[in-house]
Amino acid sequence: MKQVIVITGASSGFGALTARELAKAGHIVYASMRDIAGRNASQVEAAKKFSQENNVDLRTVELDVTSQESSDAAIKQIIAEAGKLDVVIHNAGHMVYGPAEAFTPEQLATLYDVNVLSTQRVNRSALPILRKQGTGLVLWVGSTSTRGGTPPYLAPYFAAKAGMDAMAVSYAAELARWNIETSIIVPGAYTSGTNHFANAGSPADKERLAEYESGATSTLADDVMKGFAATAVPDADVIEVAEAIVKVVDMPFGTRPFRVHIDPADDGAEVVNAVADRIRKEFLKAMGLADLLKPSKTK
Repeated sequence: MKQVIVITGASSGFGALTARELAKAGHIVYASMRDIAGRNASQVEAAKKFSQENNVDLRTVELDVTSQESSDAAIKQIIAEAGKLDVVIHNAGHMVYGPAEAFTPEQLATLYDVNVLSTQRVNRSALPILRKQGTGLVLWVGSTSTRGGTPPYLAPYFAAKAGMDAMAVSYAAELARWNIETSIIVPGAYTSGTNHFANAGSPADKERLAEYESGATSTLADDVMKGFAATAVPDADVIEVAEAIVKVVDMPFGTRPFRVHIDPADDGAEVVNAVADRIRKEFLKAMGLADLLKPSKTK
């Protein structure tokens, strides 16, 4: 069934790939990104070309996830054009790399803004629509880093993704009685095929960074990247993440899984999440709130 979908952070990486795969699956897809008339103008043209060449409905919309005004305007535009909104995909995010101590508190706040507060802005724009419709899907693109292997030099990013995962889990229960489903997609580390590592931010405190680069941890930054390379699966392709999202979106309402892992390196997150999700389920049942585990209505 054709659905109207908005995905954040769709100018590149997981977002761009997913938007294209969803459009190929027959959906009306709004690939949202900021500055569509400026820095991302080429991405807008690429999306338009893809849509024409593949005879699909892939559209772009201006949405700066750090602005509530921009988020509100984007959702209003989608409703005005498509008449409804079925799926919200939280994909926007940014990564940084370096010793945690060398990042300023302001940098951590900015990272939290992009990775966590962005989802709150988009939810506040879109959820009133989904709740009024009495149906919908909120899909969160998380990370195995929240509970899997956690190598050093990624602490600010890991902390932000853990915050987003916690928001997703709580939102799931709060939206169930509104007949809105939740799925959390959990990708592992893909060191190629996305711009995550290539565009990763670096510490602002260069003096503190220099101490780490010349002292006992002088080789650690390279050691971590070598470790990623050693544990990476050679033929792992980021398209697997996009395909997993399409599969979830295309599932019948009421049957979608709460969490899906796509982790070629198998860093252990699936094992830990299985325990956490089981405890969540058992505790909600003990509280007499088992109905919050998933929507009970069907379309």
